[in-house]
Order: sequence, then C-alpha cells, then structure tokens
Amino acid sequence: MSDESPERTAAAASADADVEDDEDVEERDVENAVGNGVADAESSVSNDDAGAADGEAADAAAEAVPNVADRVAEYDEELAAEVSELESRVESAESELEAKSERVEELEAALKRSKADFKNYKKRAKKRQDEIRERATEDFVERVVSVRDNLVRALDQDEDADIRPGIESTLEEFDRVLEEENVDPIDPEAGTDVDPTRHEVLMRVDDERPEGTVVDVYRPGYEMAGSVLREAQVTVSTGESANDE
Repeated sequence: MSDESPERTAAAASADADVEDDEDVEERDVENAVGNGVADAESSVSNDDAGAADGEAADAAAEAVPNVADRVAEYDEELAAEVSELESRVESAESELEAKSERVEELEAALKRSKADFKNYKKRAKKRQDEIRERATEDFVERVVSVRDNLVRALDQDEDADIRPGIESTLEEFDRVLEEENVDPIDPEAGTDVDPTRHEVLMRVDDERPEGTVVDVYRPGYEMAGSVLREAQVTVSTGESANDE
C-alpha cells in the first residue's frame, strides 16, 4: 500500500500537467513565430507593385527569411546555429564553384591559344622544310650543271679530236657529285647472287655460272643512304651451258 496521500498524488499530477502546458505553449509560440514570419514575407511580396519584376519579389522574400530565422533563434539557438552553418557552407560552395568556373574559362582560353600556336608552328615548320629542300636542290643543280658544261665543251671539239679523255674526266666529276650526295651505283659483278630488292631480272639465259646468279648488267641501278632509287637490270643464269646437249 502506497504511503503517498491523495493530496500529494493530485499535486504531482497537476505539476506534470503544468509542465506539459508550458511545453505546448512554447511549441505554439515557435509555430506562431514561424507562421507570422512567413505571413510577413507573403504580405511584403503581395504589397509590391503589380508591375514589379520577379527578381524584386524574390529579393523581398529573401529579406523576410532571415527574420524567420531570427525569430526561430529566440526559441531554439541550436537550430539557428545549424541554419547559420548551412548558409555558410552554401556560400563557400558558391564561391568555390565560381572560382572553378573562372579556372575552366582560363584553361579553355589557354587551350585555344595552344592550338593556334601549334597550327602556326606547323606552318612555319613546313615552310622551313620547303626552303631547305629548295636550297638542297639548288646546290645539287649548281654542281650538276658544271658536268653538263664539260659535256658541251667535249661535243664542241673537232670531229677528229679524241674526246674520250674529256668524257672520262666529266664522268669522274659526275660520280664525285653523286658520292657527295651519298648516291652509290648498283652494279653487281657477274656470278653475284640475285637480290630481288636491288636487282630487276630482265631474262634468264643459259650460262655456265650457277643458277640464279648474275650473268650481265644491262643497266646499273642507284641507291641513296641505303634506299634503292632504281634497281639494276640484269640477266640471270639458268645454270645450264648453251653447249650442253
């Protein structure tokens, strides 16, 4: 059996009811404050001129929001602190986004400049190559024309004159020019194995030399820096002598 009297039990119940009533009142006050703030914002927007732009109405609503937050802060400082922190984070995120947008614009501009610079570089490089090629050709022609001059002088000799020494000298000069240009003749000796990459077989003839070897060179070839400019035209032995029955 409980020691509490009915009077004490009634007093405790009354105290609990008073606490609950106080909490309800406080909650109603917060709700009323929020409602009043929203009503004030709506009233402020509705009282604007009918011809005002949408941006002005949005600014009026934005000005009313802090009032709501301030009123809420009067009853719940912790919630107000969270709202303030969220606003600060939003501002920071907006600033970061703006900075990144500016960086993107800078990179795009730099990329455009790089593309333009590279395009100009390619044009300059091609022009330089063309100039080098032209100068190389001019130098080669200058040396070759001297060979032609010697041939013309040889033909200007009297008909009974021996022009062979002059022709031989001219040929030596021409070979020297080709050698300076790193050009070598392809003139295989008889009996040399045929090289399909350097020799062009005109025909196969019966000869005592081994089958598949060079018998004679019809026209020499030329190679430059290891690259074949023209294949040598040759005849090739079948490996059978013409005298064999």
